[in-house]
Amino acid sequence: MESIFSPPPSSLYPVYGPTLDAKRVIVVGGGIAGLAAGLGLGLTGHQVTILERSNDFTEAGAGIQLAPNAMRILERFGVLKQVLKEANTLSRVSLRRYADNKELASFPLMPHAKSRYGAHACVIHRADLQRILVTAAQAAGCRIMTSQRVVQVDAFFAARVKTADGTWYQGDLVLACDGLWSGIRRQMEAALGSKYETVPTGDAAYRMLIPSQRLGAKPQLQQLMGQDTGVRWLGPQGHLMAYPVRKGAMYNLVLLHPVSTGASPHRGVKARALSFCRGWSPLVQQLLSTLADDDITEWRLYNNKPPLRWVLNRVALAGDASHCMLPYLAQGSAVALEDVGALVAALTCTADLDLALAAYEEARHERSARIQADAHHLQQCLHMQDGDEQALRDEAIQRAARDRDAGCECPDLWLDRAWQDFAWGFDAMEHMVDGWHDLVAKLGRGSSE
Repeated sequence: MESIFSPPPSSLYPVYGPTLDAKRVIVVGGGIAGLAAGLGLGLTGHQVTILERSNDFTEAGAGIQLAPNAMRILERFGVLKQVLKEANTLSRVSLRRYADNKELASFPLMPHAKSRYGAHACVIHRADLQRILVTAAQAAGCRIMTSQRVVQVDAFFAARVKTADGTWYQGDLVLACDGLWSGIRRQMEAALGSKYETVPTGDAAYRMLIPSQRLGAKPQLQQLMGQDTGVRWLGPQGHLMAYPVRKGAMYNLVLLHPVSTGASPHRGVKARALSFCRGWSPLVQQLLSTLADDDITEWRLYNNKPPLRWVLNRVALAGDASHCMLPYLAQGSAVALEDVGALVAALTCTADLDLALAAYEEARHERSARIQADAHHLQQCLHMQDGDEQALRDEAIQRAARDRDAGCECPDLWLDRAWQDFAWGFDAMEHMVDGWHDLVAKLGRGSSE
């Protein structure tokens, strides 16, 4: 398989040198973006403190996908070996009809992704990735403080935040990785004369994990779980994504469906999931029947608009706080890691913090907004009612799989060759370093020092 890079990007900047001017960085939020920021900034010489609102890093979440654009950042940050030790590598993705389990098409993942994009692709339990990042960030000198709920940022957006107990934390930079419900973004938007709003999508996700031993003597399910394959069943008003995690010890399911009533997140919804999948294939019914009621958590899906500004003075946004990604393209963690990689790289290019932050904003806003919009578009494409439009979609999927090298467009953008080149082939750190002088010129700055 020919690579679209020469040489592969993983060999271009295997290790970044130290920052030109060490900063005190306060990271708000200890999710994937926040922990990766603590790691990357710590490795390059900054003094980092992460303020996390929860009491500890519990065994939370389910499976997540790490595309090559995410994995090359993790490789640069020195945790590739640990991630691959915990992750599952999928050889392909199978797209299937919901009613009869008929395979529409099969698309390659690994080793195709490594050959073409110079980086791995894998799936991993979120808690395992979080644990890896916590350990690595602390080893890089990052201080992680739990039970620290940030309630306010400095009124003039200096690098200062206040926690719920009244303590103010002072630094040179505040990086807000506090997610979709970001209080810091809300305060930034208000300062710009706007109102931060989250937008309901009308969809929700049932997230489920099935222990392998629970499948018992059900050969079809054992066979499904034993394969290194991701499966996407396409149905009316929803779809089901499934793949093994924890080296096959668990099977991860995400069922996207129209939102129901009740709080979010909401547990104990097995009957609702089974009701939604009435009329789906017996294999899907068998999978869902193995679940206990408390194995299923329902999460409503929201969107947010691209921010007016990513940076105000010494406060910057990253991850879901700036671009909450719907799950249809599996790019939420990847684009958050791109943000972090770009910022870390910018701070190795100049000692001027304001210039580094301006370059970060310029490099990230357009790309992240496009991926966010593409994910929103895919919601409608994947959830078509049976009929002529759905039949045309399925034919186009089959054609794209059959004539992959001919450049046929796949309606499921996640598996479209051109879209993968755009998303998976992107190197956020290389883009920042190689494009530094162009970024500086675009910003109207004559010097990078």
